[in-house]
Amino acid sequence: MSDDDEEELTYAATGVDIAESEAATAALVGAVGESEGDYAGLLDIGDRYLGLATDGVGTKLLVAEALGDYSTVGIDCIAMNANDLVAAGVRPVAFVDYLAVDEPDERFAEQIGAGLADGAERADIELIGGETAVMPEVVSGLDLAGTCAGLAAKEAIFPGSAEVGDALVGVPSSGIHSNGLTLARSAVTRRGEYTDPCPFGDYDRLGDALLEPTRIYTDLLDPMRAHGVNAAAHVTGGGWTNLDRLGDARYVVDDPFDPQPVFDFVQEAGNVSDEEMHRTFNMGTGFVAALDPADAESLATAVDGRVIGRVDEGQGISIRGLEL
Repeated sequence: MSDDDEEELTYAATGVDIAESEAATAALVGAVGESEGDYAGLLDIGDRYLGLATDGVGTKLLVAEALGDYSTVGIDCIAMNANDLVAAGVRPVAFVDYLAVDEPDERFAEQIGAGLADGAERADIELIGGETAVMPEVVSGLDLAGTCAGLAAKEAIFPGSAEVGDALVGVPSSGIHSNGLTLARSAVTRRGEYTDPCPFGDYDRLGDALLEPTRIYTDLLDPMRAHGVNAAAHVTGGGWTNLDRLGDARYVVDDPFDPQPVFDFVQEAGNVSDEEMHRTFNMGTGFVAALDPADAESLATAVDGRVIGRVDEGQGISIRGLEL
C-alpha cells in the first residue's frame, strides 16, 4: 500500500471526538450551573475575581511511559491550567496537583515533582500541595491533573469579545503542547516506535519531540493589559477552532507562524488532512490576542509575536486558506 492509499487518520477515528466531548461538557455545565469565563471559571469576590482552571496532561503520559521519561509532564500540567487563566486576563498565583496511580513508584513520582517545580517557576506561581491517590482498580498506569488559582482586579479582566476590525496578534508555540496527542501518537506509531531516531530537530528519539513541554504564556499578561487586548485565546484542545471563543465574528488568519517539523511528520505519517491538522493542533501558534490594530504592532514587538490576521464581519475561521 502506498502512502497515498493509507487510511486517513482523524482525531475522532483515533478515539477523541471533539463534538461529542463538547456536548458532554455542555451537559455537565447545564447540570451544575454556569460560571463566568470561557477558559477559566471566574468568581466575584468583591473588588476582584478569583479565577480557577483545571486540566490534565492527557495521553502525553503514554509517551512518557513508553520512554520512561516523566521529567516534563509536570510542566505541561501547569501550562495547560495557567495558560487558560492568562487567556481570561487572570494572573495565576497558586497550583495544586492530583496524581492518580495504580501503584506507587518513587522514580516517576520524583520526575513528575521536578517537572511541576520547573513549571511553577516558569509560570511564577506557588505550588501549595497536592494529592496522590493509589487506585489500582480505577487507573491503569497513572494520570496527572491539577487546578490553578488566579486573581485579577475587575478592570483587569479582558472584555472577552473581539471587535470587528481588530487585529490578531499571535505568539509561537513550542510544538504540539499537550493537545491532540491521541492523533499524534497514532500517526507516529503507524510508521515506527517512540524510541526510533528522530529525523528532525534536535531530538534524539521521535517520542522526545512529542514530549516537548507546553509553552507557558504568563509573561504575556502585562503587555496584553497595557495594550488594551479585547479578548485572547489559548490555542488548545480543538486547535484553531478556539478562535470562536473570541466572540461571534469571522477570523481571518493569513500569516500564522510556520508549524514545527513535528507537525509535518505527524501529518505525513498519519495521512492527515490540512483541515484536520488545524482542527486538532496549534500548528505553530499557541496564543492569540485580538485588539485595536493601532496597538497591534507594538504588542507584537513586546511579546515576540506578530500580527497574524484580523477580525471581520461574519462567521467562521479562515487560516492558510482553509475554512474551519
